Amino acid sequence: MIGSRIAAVGHYQPAKVLTNKDLAGMVDTSDEWITTRVGIRTRHIAGPDEPVDELAGHAAAKALATAGLAAADIDLVVVATSTAVDRSPNMAARVARRLGIPSPATMDINVVCAGFTHALATADHAVRAGGATRVLVIGADKMSEVTDWTDRTTCVLVGDGAGAAVVEATDPATGAPGIGPVLWGSVPEMGHAVRIEGTPARFAQEGQSVYRWATTKLPPIARAACEKAGLAPADLAAVVLHQANLRIIEPLAEKIGAVNAVVARDVTESGNTSAASIPLAFSKLVERGEISSGDPVLLFGFGGNLSYAGQVVRCP
Repeated sequence: MIGSRIAAVGHYQPAKVLTNKDLAGMVDTSDEWITTRVGIRTRHIAGPDEPVDELAGHAAAKALATAGLAAADIDLVVVATSTAVDRSPNMAARVARRLGIPSPATMDINVVCAGFTHALATADHAVRAGGATRVLVIGADKMSEVTDWTDRTTCVLVGDGAGAAVVEATDPATGAPGIGPVLWGSVPEMGHAVRIEGTPARFAQEGQSVYRWATTKLPPIARAACEKAGLAPADLAAVVLHQANLRIIEPLAEKIGAVNAVVARDVTESGNTSAASIPLAFSKLVERGEISSGDPVLLFGFGGNLSYAGQVVRCP
């Protein structure tokens, strides 16, 4: 059976950096308050002339270049985002136009912070079913546009950015697939705990409820995702969780039992970038050489809707 693998990754962040000291001049907060509660030191903020598709396009172009592919090699573009302003054209179509991809299928997926892992699973399924051969999978969000910058409980969390992966078909005769089976689901009755609602749309959450859910309910689900891939957590080379809050990432990673793994902590320098957080952190680990080609890596997204999705992938 045809499988799929990640051929290359890429990421992009806006040039403007907002520090905790900067935020302390905007709302009643301090560097100590922020780092103690969420572990974030800095975040990147896009300008008014930097739309979501521009962030996504930069990350996607980097992934394509790393893979040694041309725009015409892509036949499906999937963008995970929850901060698209317009209903149509969708972000995937806008990215395809920016990159000059001639005739791809294009779709957006809105699963908020778990968006990228849902999009990656969708791409894997499309390749396995023969519906695509090479897919651009992108997580991109401009959280600064949906943030109330007078609310210190949320404005200290967010950042903007994008991460991308090129997914391609693999020949089963040459080796095992690089993307393992997904384990996904949600808790609809708790969907209100993370939301982007209203006019204008604003991000809000029930922090304590999300913290308890993430640190108590998600570890066995993440371990089950490893089991579906035929691996024990101790076999993982890296764990890339949604970069929500260092106080969630560290206990969750510990409870998963990935004792030998590098744990991505990009949240400290990027903040919570929603659907961008996993590919952004993953791409940085690859770029810095902290993980090697072929290494097994758990990608696990969670958040809005209270949705979750995780799979073990092989590092490109």
